[in-house]
Amino acid sequence: MKPKSAFFVFVSIAIIVLIYGSAYTVGETEQVVVTQFGRLVGKPVTTPGLNWKVPFIQQTTFFPKNILSWDGDPGQIPTLDKTYIWVDTFALWKITDPVMFFQTVGDVQRALGRLDDIIDPAVRNFVTSYSLIESVRRTNRELVFDSQVVDASAAQGSEDVKEEDPADLFVKDGREKITAGILKQAKPKLLDFGIELRDVKIKRINYVEQVRKSVYGRMIAERKQIAEKFRSEGKGSAQEISGDKERDLKEITSEAYKSSQEIKGKADAKATKIYADAYNIDPDFYSFTKTMSLYPKTLNGKSTLVLSTKSEFLKYLKGFSEKVEVEKDKQ
Repeated sequence: MKPKSAFFVFVSIAIIVLIYGSAYTVGETEQVVVTQFGRLVGKPVTTPGLNWKVPFIQQTTFFPKNILSWDGDPGQIPTLDKTYIWVDTFALWKITDPVMFFQTVGDVQRALGRLDDIIDPAVRNFVTSYSLIESVRRTNRELVFDSQVVDASAAQGSEDVKEEDPADLFVKDGREKITAGILKQAKPKLLDFGIELRDVKIKRINYVEQVRKSVYGRMIAERKQIAEKFRSEGKGSAQEISGDKERDLKEITSEAYKSSQEIKGKADAKATKIYADAYNIDPDFYSFTKTMSLYPKTLNGKSTLVLSTKSEFLKYLKGFSEKVEVEKDKQ
């Protein structure tokens, strides 16, 4: 390679390296702080576009310009009414002064640590200053109570399930006032780091494990009481239906028996009348047949009777013997 050509290649590479080292691009969501030997140079660059710096001497540090989120670790906090709860919060923040942010914090990860140190105590301070209902509710919107639970509890005399006192459910400030107080307390402390705290919200509130088990146990007891109430009502309805069935059955049976007895009585009366009419045609024949029907029952081998010959009971036998003798005499 000729010396001129080599020199031209070297110069071209040096120019490319210088251009690459001196140019930098700022994006829409970025802001840049330029430093030289650790000291700030000029103002921070916040507008997007192509910018220049002194290569190898000046350094660029990029920071996000958009709104960032902070997600705190859930913590166990006691409320004013001594109820331990898990509180999970999050916040929105933004780097408003990149120079101060660079000088005090340096990067986003350290900024998140600062947010932990400032927001977490503020959350604990306000949650412990209010009762549980204040942290949970926003307004005094009317609560819908489960009347079945109250009825079942009253029916069985349970002392575990009681209707809430409306005075205990009155919200004076509510969750929004609490989060506003947390924001107001933490926001000025972060301005010294070039951070603007935009908003703080409570993401989730839950009972601690021991209290949660107690609450679940109470819920299960309430459901069991409601189920038992329904079972007792069902048994009562079943007994009522069974009683109505037995009553209707007895009414039907008694009416049927009454009708059958009336029919039977009418039939017996009619049969008696027919017999009476038949016997009245020839009373002697009726007397004869009735007497004859008595002889087999009374005159058997086990019977001993001492009767006069003039007895009415033997009159038909007496008459029969006389007729037999008359017939013999005729023969």
